[in-house]
Amino acid sequence: MITRSMRGRLFIVLAAATGLIWLCASAWVFFQTRSEVEHVLDTRLQEAARMVSSLAINGAGVASSTSRPGVQPLPEAASYERQLSCQIWSLDGRLVARSSGAPNDRLGNETDGFSDQNVGGETWRVYAISDSAKGIRVLVGDRLGLRERLVSDLIKGLLWPAMLIVPLLGFLIWNILGRGLRPLQLMAADLTNRNVDDMSPVDASHAPPELAPLANSLNSLFSKVETARRHEREITAFAAHELRTPLAGLKTQAQVAIATLDPEARARALRLIVISVDQTSRLVRQLLAVARIDAQDDVQRTDDVNLGQILEEIISTDPLANSAKVVLDPALYEIGIATNRDLLTLALRNLHENAVQHINNNGSVDWSVSCSKTCVTIVVDDDGPGIPDSELGLVTTRFFRGRHKSPYGSGLGLSIVQLAAEKLDASLVLKNQSDGNGLRVTLSLPNG
Repeated sequence: MITRSMRGRLFIVLAAATGLIWLCASAWVFFQTRSEVEHVLDTRLQEAARMVSSLAINGAGVASSTSRPGVQPLPEAASYERQLSCQIWSLDGRLVARSSGAPNDRLGNETDGFSDQNVGGETWRVYAISDSAKGIRVLVGDRLGLRERLVSDLIKGLLWPAMLIVPLLGFLIWNILGRGLRPLQLMAADLTNRNVDDMSPVDASHAPPELAPLANSLNSLFSKVETARRHEREITAFAAHELRTPLAGLKTQAQVAIATLDPEARARALRLIVISVDQTSRLVRQLLAVARIDAQDDVQRTDDVNLGQILEEIISTDPLANSAKVVLDPALYEIGIATNRDLLTLALRNLHENAVQHINNNGSVDWSVSCSKTCVTIVVDDDGPGIPDSELGLVTTRFFRGRHKSPYGSGLGLSIVQLAAEKLDASLVLKNQSDGNGLRVTLSLPNG
């Protein structure tokens, strides 16, 4: 339907606005024309009355009457289609003369100037002028009905051509709208004809400036979709590759455990199966964490969190925790923070696992915290090899594994921490310790 299309709605709005303006203009023309016509006709009444008065004063144009005794006919005064009527009355109330077509009844009263009089059932516009020296009073008038007809005919003469132009104007508006919306139609056709995998930017170089925000928004959306798809492909490819190794190890060790009769060999194979399961579980958990964080748009930070309790839960579920000495600052139990519990737990878990995986034999992991009016700063120190300076800016990239990579790592841990920090409006800083012994990671969260 026309009212559901943008072109149709714009057409209706423009047509209605044009019609309203046209009506207002017509009303203005009508009243202005009527006012001007009335002014002109009143001026002509004055001029005609003064002319007749002057002729009467000079004795011109007066002949003997054949119609009424004592009444003399007047020559035609200035008139428009014989609309003006003139009477001359003596000051003592006698009709001295009148023009042809003038009524027998008196046109006006005893007052000079303009007046509206009802004569013979019709309304007249009358101008009266008196001359006491000659003892006469001149009355000149015309019918108001004729005036209205004159104005109406004039307005019709102005509006009829305009009415003939209305269909042409509508046609022009419709076609101009079509041409104006053409770039939008071309853009829609381009999107309709695209392949489902085509995420190239929309070409809006020839489009009007009004379409630039739409094109920019579409291109931004395409870029985000393409980035998400690329990440999805990367994760899928990485998962397929990384899962292949532990699954192959599981199969091999399971075959060993089934085939061997040596209890020690069977026990070793079972331990390796457990390690492979742990690796696989951790990898799957991290992949799911990345997907979950990417999908979150609006993060609620309203959970009341105790940092010490969260770290205790993380340490208790870490299979490698027994190989490391973990020290928790008592202040961690004293500081609460309003944030998103799931994302914070995810970030702290991956920071803890990263530290434990890279420490030396019998090494330690130290957790501490400090608090200010604006932020809560969580610090984790380990005594591992640290990160080469050239790799500090790369370790938060997905699937990046540096020179000091852990056999248990997947290249996702610190990238998950970075993603979670961004969602929490937190900052993540990685820095090698000044003595070259280990890595310090600082996570600063907004306080309040």
